[in-house]
Amino acid sequence: MKKWLPNWRIVSLFSVMALFLAGCGKPFLSTLQPVGEVADMQKSLILLSSAIMILVVVVVSIIFVYVVVKFRQRKGDKEIIPKQVEGSHKLEITWTVIPILLLLILAVPTVSYTFNLADVSEMDKEESDALVVNVTAHLYWWEFEYPEYGVVTSQDLYVPTDENVYFNLEASQVKHSFWIPSAGGKMDTNTDNVNRFWLNFDSERVGQAENLFHGKCAELCGPSHALMDFKVKTMPREDFDQWIENMQGKEHAADTDLAQAGEEIFNQSCITCHAVGADAQADAGVAPNLTNFGDRTKIAGILDHSPANLEKWLKNPEEVKPANLMTNTYGNLNQEEVDALVEYLMSLKVDEE
Repeated sequence: MKKWLPNWRIVSLFSVMALFLAGCGKPFLSTLQPVGEVADMQKSLILLSSAIMILVVVVVSIIFVYVVVKFRQRKGDKEIIPKQVEGSHKLEITWTVIPILLLLILAVPTVSYTFNLADVSEMDKEESDALVVNVTAHLYWWEFEYPEYGVVTSQDLYVPTDENVYFNLEASQVKHSFWIPSAGGKMDTNTDNVNRFWLNFDSERVGQAENLFHGKCAELCGPSHALMDFKVKTMPREDFDQWIENMQGKEHAADTDLAQAGEEIFNQSCITCHAVGADAQADAGVAPNLTNFGDRTKIAGILDHSPANLEKWLKNPEEVKPANLMTNTYGNLNQEEVDALVEYLMSLKVDEE
């Protein structure tokens, strides 16, 4: 008995720690720290359903303990069978009506929110000011197209605050799932149909994550599923319009000899898959659009944005993201060519300093 107690205490301690740690999360990657209307509705459903489940567990536990204590056989008692309640209409009606009421309490807001979140009719209006983003999930990266503006980018999604942003979601090779935890629940990206939904970002709350949120693939899609991340940059509408203007009118020009050498290498080999410049369109999307590569927050969606990590990616993409489509593409580059490409790619910026 004495040997068993210390083990029980350790288990209890870790159980309590796990319970509290389960509620911890960063503001840029936490469903419980919503930054928009969609996330607010979904959080309210989480809290409501959790409250109902906790209530049921507590009530059932209290009844269980009461029955065990009251009707247990005590020492010296005769073996008397308590009064049976089988077939009691009152009890049967009670434990039938209560679950129905609890389900109705949960079902009404769930159905209401579901129809609200599925309302993308604004996208179909001929004269609509709605911002639409076409999202394509690839192996293992994300492409974002702004069809109204002729702008295509990848890995970093730019969105304005305080307005609904509508998404067309699809996949190019296999099924994925688009998820920005702080903004709303996931939506599948399929190869044979387009899913549509909307999100928004509250300008008063995005500051808690410094206007930078994390997006994930929430559907097991292959060896690099866990590494298929993207970033969401939120900004006021005027800043977003400026970014769009910069993307539309940007013409990159290498300003150093090393960068010029890198541009020549890029144009000889990389341009067949990647696209750069104001004229880059979505049909070049075999590989990520690199028009604003130098402004990104991450390399390959997961590495810190630095020349050293870019060199690591160019030399051995397979080590960074297993089974990605760029594997073995740059295996024949020597160190001088890698240095030149790094210099050129890091210079591809559109954001104003």
